[in-house]
Amino acid sequence: MPLFGLSTASVYPEPTAHAFDYAERLGYDAVEVMVSIDVVSQETDRILALRDQHGVPVCAVHAPCLLITQRVWGTDPWVKLERSAEMAAALDADVVVVHPPFRWQRDYAAGFVEGVAELERRTGIAFAVENMYPWRATSKRELKVYQPGWDPSEESYANTTLDLSHAATAQSDPLAMAQRLGDRLRHVHMTDGSGSPKDEHLVPGRGAMPTGPLLEHLAGRGFEGHVVAEINTRKADDPEERESDLLETLAYTRLHFAAPDAAPRRD
Repeated sequence: MPLFGLSTASVYPEPTAHAFDYAERLGYDAVEVMVSIDVVSQETDRILALRDQHGVPVCAVHAPCLLITQRVWGTDPWVKLERSAEMAAALDADVVVVHPPFRWQRDYAAGFVEGVAELERRTGIAFAVENMYPWRATSKRELKVYQPGWDPSEESYANTTLDLSHAATAQSDPLAMAQRLGDRLRHVHMTDGSGSPKDEHLVPGRGAMPTGPLLEHLAGRGFEGHVVAEINTRKADDPEERESDLLETLAYTRLHFAAPDAAPRRD
């Protein structure tokens, strides 16, 4: 069975520490730490203390590669990945989630595929490159902002992350991508999307993605990686509503992975 984890991004705007509390109380197996502008998320010792206090392991570290984290741990992207690997090793996590470079990060992008492979060889940590999406300026115009590209199945990465909200924004089929990736799929961000240009990160089952069939596929092939809830709860009216969404996400994921015949199918 995979680890069913909770991303600290799922509790924003509550702080990183609250994710460990939710994970413990709701029955998540692990936490994925999104290294963010929250200082706690940047400090290994503080994450270690939260892990030990709540008895919830850390399964992955998400490197600070968002636009809003461009200056977290400096501006050199390779230093960010090195520090992410160091944090993961200290936390006994085996995965670092990383986005492909932006096109304007030319030097970084030029050696990214080979550089990631070298980091994996040297650190023993899996760098699971995440699927992203084209930015759509209009319904007919797409901006290609990632290099070498937003679809990791088109590159030679040994380890990858599949995010269903990103797949919805890209208007791509996540089940087909999972099949193309095969054993290279190491990490899943369980969420949903309607296909809007906006990256929605809906509770699974509330969008248009084949969330149930994807979980069936993973269960059927014996997937043993991480399935991590990464939903947007920013509009929750209060902590009780946020907790309800987090609990629904975990229950949905466990049900459809453990009992694939019960998962609703789409035509």
